[in-house]
Amino acid sequence: MSVEEKVEEYFKAIFDKYEIRHFAKTESINNEIDDALKNTESKSGGKGNNYPDIKLLLEDNHSRRIPVMIEAKGGKNKLEKLDKNGHIVQVTKFGSDSNPGSKNPHKKGDPNYSAITTYAVNGAYHYGNAILRNTSYEEVLFIGINGTTLKDSKLIDPEIKAYYVSEKNNYVPKVVNDLNTPDSLVLLASRNLDKFYKILDDLTLTDKEIEEVKAKTENELEAKIKAIHQRIYDDKAIKNILSTNDKLYAFTGLIMAGLATEGIQRLQIDEFKSNNSDSLNDGKIVLEHIRSFLEARNASKDKIDMILSLLGNVFKSKSMWQPVNGESLIKGLYRQISTEIIPLLESNLHLDFTGKILNSLSDWVSIENDNANDVVLTPGYVTKFMAHLARTNKDSFVWDIAMGSGGFLVSAMDVMIKDARESIKDTQELEAKIKNIKSNQLLGIEILGNIYILAVLNMILMGDGSSNLYREDSHDTYLEHYKHFPATVFLLNPPYSAPGKGFNFVEEALSQMTRGYAAILIQENAGSGNGLPYTERILKNNTLVASIHMPNDLFSGKASVQTAIYVFKVAQPHDKDNLVTFIDMSEDGYSRQNRKKSSQEVNLRDTDHAKDRYAEVEAIILGKKPKTQYYTEANGKLIRDTIGLTGDDWTFSQHQVIDTTPTEEDFKKVVAEYLSWKVSQLLEDGEYKND
Repeated sequence: MSVEEKVEEYFKAIFDKYEIRHFAKTESINNEIDDALKNTESKSGGKGNNYPDIKLLLEDNHSRRIPVMIEAKGGKNKLEKLDKNGHIVQVTKFGSDSNPGSKNPHKKGDPNYSAITTYAVNGAYHYGNAILRNTSYEEVLFIGINGTTLKDSKLIDPEIKAYYVSEKNNYVPKVVNDLNTPDSLVLLASRNLDKFYKILDDLTLTDKEIEEVKAKTENELEAKIKAIHQRIYDDKAIKNILSTNDKLYAFTGLIMAGLATEGIQRLQIDEFKSNNSDSLNDGKIVLEHIRSFLEARNASKDKIDMILSLLGNVFKSKSMWQPVNGESLIKGLYRQISTEIIPLLESNLHLDFTGKILNSLSDWVSIENDNANDVVLTPGYVTKFMAHLARTNKDSFVWDIAMGSGGFLVSAMDVMIKDARESIKDTQELEAKIKNIKSNQLLGIEILGNIYILAVLNMILMGDGSSNLYREDSHDTYLEHYKHFPATVFLLNPPYSAPGKGFNFVEEALSQMTRGYAAILIQENAGSGNGLPYTERILKNNTLVASIHMPNDLFSGKASVQTAIYVFKVAQPHDKDNLVTFIDMSEDGYSRQNRKKSSQEVNLRDTDHAKDRYAEVEAIILGKKPKTQYYTEANGKLIRDTIGLTGDDWTFSQHQVIDTTPTEEDFKKVVAEYLSWKVSQLLEDGEYKND
């Protein structure tokens, strides 16, 4: 018997000792778990069943069930493999081609499954992911067990490492330190489950871990989208079929088809038949699934009809559904999206996912109906920053009347839900509040159909805040929609080609508000005269609170305009004696790269305490005590000054005073420089005479 078999035998005896029901490789727990393991890619890739060495199903007296997947290995250093950041390694990519005659032939870039097949924890994690992705279970325990030495046919050095992963923790594995020895498995006995479940419930992510997960997920998502788009770009046949708008619709539609909701399972790849039929083809399968998905999400009939109308041209196109070499283009794209994109979307992180799609596609070519180049994604850290500047909280009513892909609404929702969770302790009251936030406290309007559908998908992924999203011209319809929406927060990055550089949107929205705050990201010179007459009229009913000069490369290659954030207190006329806070954030701590030219996946790096800098500016504008001193009156980065009522002196530079009066230090410096020059001249003269 091998060491690995002895490891498995040893731990099964532990389970028997503590009367813990366990299942062997080929034993069935239930059909749902069996199907998930059967339909998931095997540990070595490709088709084939997955067979965890040992399986458990924990169940307490309240019908809380947690599957446990256990993988055994028998060898030195075979318990687990972590990357340099401490994450459990799963599928990687080969860095080079294999040698000729290799037993494992591969090309550079091919998937590498060796960590999953070689290490106990890594293999168990693979099984745990299969359960979470393909069953109704929202939490799972996975355990690696290992040993290296036998004495008298008995294992003498057993080792164990357990992790808990759940939807509530955004599928981030958390080490279960209480399961660190074989005997600690007694916690899994039915009599101890209440205690053990309490241990698991205390395993929550820290704020730092949440931010790390967000950053990692965003970067990975953007890289995956770019990889799929690169495939489309490189394939001339596909490239000629799909316009830029078609790509947006194809991505959006296939993602909707790949999402699951209550009563509707995600579309499986084997449901695509690649029929060469006008009446029964892969395009119709996608559209029908999307209809069912939206109906299950309680979307209105008008919204469903509009979405299917926007998507219809792409998925009804014969070039998309007609099989080539036995497979339609739809099926091929869906296979890649369902395996690489969908898993990244299954979280409650409240990220602007579809903004990443928009940004990735617009990196290659301009959005076709964006003649003025106004479709620019506002970075997520800026949308959240602005939500804070506008005093967003759980009771806010937030709107954006040029919402693009919905980034501002996503950030606002995240801030609102976080505030609700911190202040509401009753579970039922909290759930009701979060539902109300998503259903009633957000409103957005977008005129471009291809961008609107991204916003709808964004909010559906948030689960679901798309109730008050409209595809219309806000100038024509704002009174009808807005008069029943008690807005208290207005967030906007308007199209800069609009009248007043976009301040016409601001005037319209603020005129409908009776209280609250607004934060506007706009071309800075709109505040120095180019926003007239709107800026002057805005001051008659609203107070300019702050003007923030932003970095000139904020949009990293997509747009090169100099921007500023203007913050207003709504429905309070600006008095000529009001002090406005002006801040120069041209140095915000981030280093940016032009993504069109960069081969790196990450174009934004925190190189000088960026998070602290943004927190400091928030504190200054919200009237709180800053923890840092990057922006002060002493260093000239902070100015408090009045403005006129003509709406043309809102920029930082217009209030920056450069003092030209010489100081004593200036005088000393000039004299020292003169004396130094004079001495050098005398020395030169002396050398000449000596010669």
